[in-house]
Amino acid sequence: NLTSADIRQDEDCLDTWFSSWLWPISLFNGINRPGNEELRYYYPTTDLVTGPDIIFFWVARMIMSGYEYEGKMPFKNVYFTGIVRDKLGRKMSKSLGNSPDPLELIDKYGADGVRMGMMLSAPAGNDILFDEVLCEQGRNFTNKIWNAFRLIKGWQVDKQAEAPEISRLAVRWFESVLNKTAAEIADLFAKYRLSEALMAVYKLFWDEFSSWYLEMIKPAYGLAIDGATYRAALSFFDKLLKLLHPFMPFITEELWQQVCERKEGESIMVSLLTFDTEVDETFIHQFDITKEIIGNVRTVRLQKNITLKETLELQVIGRHPVEELNAVILKMCNLSAIVITDTKAEGASVFMVGTTEFAVPSSSSMDPKAEIARMEAELKHKEGFLQGVLKKLNNEKFVSNAPPAVLEMERKKQADAESIIKSLKEGIEALSKSC
Repeated sequence: NLTSADIRQDEDCLDTWFSSWLWPISLFNGINRPGNEELRYYYPTTDLVTGPDIIFFWVARMIMSGYEYEGKMPFKNVYFTGIVRDKLGRKMSKSLGNSPDPLELIDKYGADGVRMGMMLSAPAGNDILFDEVLCEQGRNFTNKIWNAFRLIKGWQVDKQAEAPEISRLAVRWFESVLNKTAAEIADLFAKYRLSEALMAVYKLFWDEFSSWYLEMIKPAYGLAIDGATYRAALSFFDKLLKLLHPFMPFITEELWQQVCERKEGESIMVSLLTFDTEVDETFIHQFDITKEIIGNVRTVRLQKNITLKETLELQVIGRHPVEELNAVILKMCNLSAIVITDTKAEGASVFMVGTTEFAVPSSSSMDPKAEIARMEAELKHKEGFLQGVLKKLNNEKFVSNAPPAVLEMERKKQADAESIIKSLKEGIEALSKSC
């Protein structure tokens, strides 16, 4: 029997959004104490991070209150996050049972691993297609950072030793790559493309620093590293930790404290991050050619089942495009010599880099018939693998819903498999002629 006459509005209660619209000001007690020191220091701020579904309810009203009570806008930029969905594109909800427990994820993959998984899933302005596989990728990356740190700190240092040529070349190359990538990351941050910035520093650390730089400067077993190269490695690692810190704050703080002796109260969170603007683009390009040469020699070893312990010779037919970097090719391929010649050895494995032809003479220990059988088995396996990858990439639903990082990974698998299949077919054809 209740009627509208029996209902009375509470005079001392504010609607949720009405109180929330004052947040940028009331956070610093600006309503009760207008113009106080904290408010003057922090207001206005720069960025607001929120969801697009409350633009009218919250964002617009905060702007109104800012102009009403402070005479200026409370923030300059608004970064809209997407709605979290599962890998099938469904909105996460309790009824569907597709929402993971964050504490369980953190327990399984670590806080940094989960943060990285979320950010790889979240391209700016789009919905977040969450896939637990990306958290696993984050955990693996965390392990990679730890292992790189342990490797560097485990080296014995000979302060009197002179840096070998390959180390000097490696330092010169990585310094340019680091400076170039740091500038790209700064630009991505300025454009709020956070997932792309994370992918850039991920590739820099995993591919360039760990797979190439550390392998080039790593001393032979039982030997010490020279002081100059060691100091450069620690300096690069320190800068990489600072680039990674916004994405992975826990492991980077922990390792930064151990890179060298720190004063009490020092933190990576407030340490300066500075990079030189000098980038040697020509040298980076030469190094890209060098990496392609090394990759092809390694493919020859793989195809012909030649162990890394066995030294090989590399023939350059005509002009050598990167002779300055011979020290890198010799070490990374375990070569006895690099020979510039006009004619390649008979039965040699041949590959092209740009317009230059390279040849790897056949190993004396190789049985051609057994090698053909091995290569045919490998070819069959790779063709089956490629079919599986293509099946995924030809699936419209998968391509539409998969995060960009997953798609990029699958396309790289396709390109790598196609390259190996092509090399295997060429190798089988060449060996068949010599039988």
